[in-house]
Amino acid sequence: MKKIIMALALALFAMTAYANQWTGNVNFLLGVKALESNEWAPVEDHAAFGVLVDFRKQEWPVSIAIDFLGSYSEETEFGIKIEGSTSEFDVGVRKIWEVSGTSMRPYIGGGIAFIRGEFKGTAVTTISEDDNGTGIWLNGGIYWTLGQSFNLGFDVRYSSADVTLFGIEADAGGSYAGLLLGYHW
Repeated sequence: MKKIIMALALALFAMTAYANQWTGNVNFLLGVKALESNEWAPVEDHAAFGVLVDFRKQEWPVSIAIDFLGSYSEETEFGIKIEGSTSEFDVGVRKIWEVSGTSMRPYIGGGIAFIRGEFKGTAVTTISEDDNGTGIWLNGGIYWTLGQSFNLGFDVRYSSADVTLFGIEADAGGSYAGLLLGYHW
């Protein structure tokens, strides 16, 4: 994962050097994620965070999208600390419209999701299980570019990928909603 982030940072740096040929965004997401309650109870409602990156050459109709997301929830029931977490690496495309005369930019996107889910219980000892799954993601939202480079907006998304935790198949994807804050070049 560190190699992917480093490669992404180098790619963004290179694209910024050719800003007249490339455009893109790096947005940070802070929000919530809802997982299937019958599969993840009592930790089905997660705090979510992420980095959403998209870039394209000026003449391309769609951007390449690379998103990193994580979510976490913790509850205590009958003296047992229960934790659920997911991490997600999404690759695909994102179509961003520029509304002329405004700084408003609505968008939609989708692609392949690589999701890891983990469920953990701690009382006297800790038991945990994690698994990886591949599935899909879809998102949409809107942001406003204030000044030349400051993005502010919101994002909604859905992802789905099956994982097996303690012998039970569960969807580690879910529905997200969050606020965006980021940089446009």
